Amino acid sequence: MKPFNYFQPTEIHFGTGRLSEAGEVVAKYGKRCLLVTVPMEGVLAPLFDKVKGYLKESGVNVEHFDGVVPNPTTDCVSAGAEIARAFRADVTLGVGGGSSIDTAKAIAVEATHPGTAWDYLWFKDSQPTEQTLPIIAVATTSGTGSEVTQVAVMTNTALKAKSAIFNTRIYPKVSIIDPELMVTLPPHVTASTGFDVFCHAFESYLHSKASPYTDLLALEAIRLVARYLPVVVEDGSNLGAREAMAWASTLAGLCIANAGVTLPHGIGMTIGGQCPQVMHGEALAVTYPEFTRFTYPYAIGRFAAVGRILNPTLKVNRRG
Repeated sequence: MKPFNYFQPTEIHFGTGRLSEAGEVVAKYGKRCLLVTVPMEGVLAPLFDKVKGYLKESGVNVEHFDGVVPNPTTDCVSAGAEIARAFRADVTLGVGGGSSIDTAKAIAVEATHPGTAWDYLWFKDSQPTEQTLPIIAVATTSGTGSEVTQVAVMTNTALKAKSAIFNTRIYPKVSIIDPELMVTLPPHVTASTGFDVFCHAFESYLHSKASPYTDLLALEAIRLVARYLPVVVEDGSNLGAREAMAWASTLAGLCIANAGVTLPHGIGMTIGGQCPQVMHGEALAVTYPEFTRFTYPYAIGRFAAVGRILNPTLKVNRRG
């Protein structure tokens, strides 16, 4: 067995009904909270009001930044950071999918550091410090796994470039993963985010930094996606299937936080930077046929293991 490290500082609150803990969770980290979400409209508006209620019940003052956009931009992050500074926020709470959680992470950096969040990308000399605001996450999709990772992805529209902060200081302190919040996702969003779950698990399983620990999590995530993603696309109200996909997303997020992703995510970032209207899962889907043809000769055993999960009728070749 090869040597490996595994690190996960996020406290995970998983299960139906766990949203009610949001107020007491946030109150442990601050009394002035910037709530970060997409616009206050549609099916999610009552959810945001409910979260505000839980925060106020716990004695937390709330300022709501609802300017998150899909494939969040540096402009979006800067607008939120300006509000956070003016409000003197001492904690950020991202409620939503990966876009909202990533924005909350980036705001936590920009609001407390010189320059903008773009100045603290993974490859730059300047990195987030201990001044970074604590981050709490409430996931409403089964997709990015951002609620358990040290990654915040954003798009610089001026440069048409998509990149990320990658730093242990932006792991959420606590993540609430309540599958009840996911039953209203439309089929296309469910499919796109669900495919992202598969990609995270599969790419971490192939990754050179894969370990026995991440392999265990990745294969279980793939099993859950294979069984339950078709179910939730067909019937989004199936809470049992939503629970399974939420758990798969969590497992896959834990994988990429420790192993990482591979070529399709790099290509997908480029697509997203040039064409922000393309969902992340869609960008991955268009790359996967060619990626798998290119990659499988170098990882035949691992491709075979995943292939048998997706198609249990495949036989094991015992020759040799």
